Amino acid sequence: MIPGGGQPNMQQLLQQAQQMQQDLAAAQQELAETPVEGSAGGGLVKATVNGAGELQGLVIDPKAVDDEDASPAETAETLADLVLAAVRDANAAAAELQQQKLGPLAQGLGGMPGLGI
Repeated sequence: MIPGGGQPNMQQLLQQAQQMQQDLAAAQQELAETPVEGSAGGGLVKATVNGAGELQGLVIDPKAVDDEDASPAETAETLADLVLAAVRDANAAAAELQQQKLGPLAQGLGGMPGLGI
């Protein structure tokens, strides 16, 4: 019910819901197509994810594995840590992008009287 005792216009509510669904699908598609980069080790490792957080690419600078003082096991462990950090950095940027794109749509759900959302 809307304030004042009147009934919500169901056709209008359905149109609003369909528009929001279309907007959400468009935003999700845009996220899937938007590359977001993260890095670690001062740029030695760069990870690219899409706005949905799916890993799309990984670039490792040869300098990341060129440590003559470290054993192969230490180098591998360091490299693994750098890769994880770069992917996490990229995913954090993707989450921020998701909030920018999807946040306003989620807030719009609260403005649909009669649906209880």
